[in-house]
Amino acid sequence: MGRLCETDGLTEDQQEILAAVRQFVEKEIIPVATELEHADEYPTQIVEGLKELGIFGLMIPEEYDGLGESLLTYALCVEEIARGWMSVSGVINTHFIVAYMLMKHGTEEQKRKYLPKMATGEIRGAFSMSEPGLGSDVSAIKTKATRTDDGYEITGQKMWLTNGGSSTLVAVLVKTDEGADSVYRNMTTFLVEKEPGFGETAQGVTVPGKIDKMGYKGIDTTEMVFEGHRISADQILGGEPGKGFYQMMDGVEVGRVNVAARACGLAIRGFELGVAYAQQRETFGKPIAQHQAILFRLAEMATKVETAHTMMVKAARLKDSGKRMDVEAGMAKMLASEYANEVVEDSFRIHGGYGYSKEYEIERLMREVKFMLIGEGTSDIQKMIIGRRLLEDYKLR
Repeated sequence: MGRLCETDGLTEDQQEILAAVRQFVEKEIIPVATELEHADEYPTQIVEGLKELGIFGLMIPEEYDGLGESLLTYALCVEEIARGWMSVSGVINTHFIVAYMLMKHGTEEQKRKYLPKMATGEIRGAFSMSEPGLGSDVSAIKTKATRTDDGYEITGQKMWLTNGGSSTLVAVLVKTDEGADSVYRNMTTFLVEKEPGFGETAQGVTVPGKIDKMGYKGIDTTEMVFEGHRISADQILGGEPGKGFYQMMDGVEVGRVNVAARACGLAIRGFELGVAYAQQRETFGKPIAQHQAILFRLAEMATKVETAHTMMVKAARLKDSGKRMDVEAGMAKMLASEYANEVVEDSFRIHGGYGYSKEYEIERLMREVKFMLIGEGTSDIQKMIIGRRLLEDYKLR
């Protein structure tokens, strides 16, 4: 791994977990990632291996049969997995966000019902805020849950569900009429149970099929259509309607650390591929790494990799300490995603014409890394979050 992205102050348990994940990535993910990605094939064997490692229950408390690890441990594992194949880290991410929302906001009954089976991967999670034409304006959602005599009935269309087909539990943000004076207090998160697969996966719930994408392949990204889906009130996350927006935003905040970690993994792999190729390819009688233009580019790439990793680690540690970290999470996500794109593109340039060939891994990374720019909010959204919070902190007295 070289000297980049070493994290100080890790416990012996953390080091052992990371070593096991790193070994798994080297042996089970990297050798097959490009082939599976080009075939857009779901990584079934890889996912089963991650279940055995306990990754699905990494942050779930021990009382619910998880490993009870920190967000930092989780983020460092995600960084390693994304280094092998970013799509696999997506399988874990949405599952983790739903588990986190249950841990922080669920009733005790909901925690005991779902978390032990989520820890083993028997129940697989997905979460859904977005809708067609919605973008980053969450307040504009139209999917609605209407009260009935015995619960609620959900109707509407959701979009961009990672794990939409393979999941069996989906945290869905919908509108509910709670009579509040703010649209944000008229949103509720429901825990929707479904069967894995496509078509009608539950009463009134249809998953049409996979969305064909430029990158982020292998994993199933889907729509989800609700047509009078009947659901009981005890499936409201936390048991109380009107709190969905704040629950989702809490989940997205840790999700931003996750996306930052995934971007760091892509950046590390981009650098590794670039520095290796630069020492193998020769021009004018010497390896291109010895030409100053390439040497300077490698130095800049490594610096960006190290900076992004450091920001991601800081955000994760702040969350673990219980402190507010919306600014740090936004900074880490913005910086890591932008730097990952720059590092991977520089590696692509180092590869020259071969970088455009599907035989070379960097071609896959070039397509995958673009998702980091939009996942869990674009850089422009992060700037708005960061800027508004800074104005609060530095308000003129």
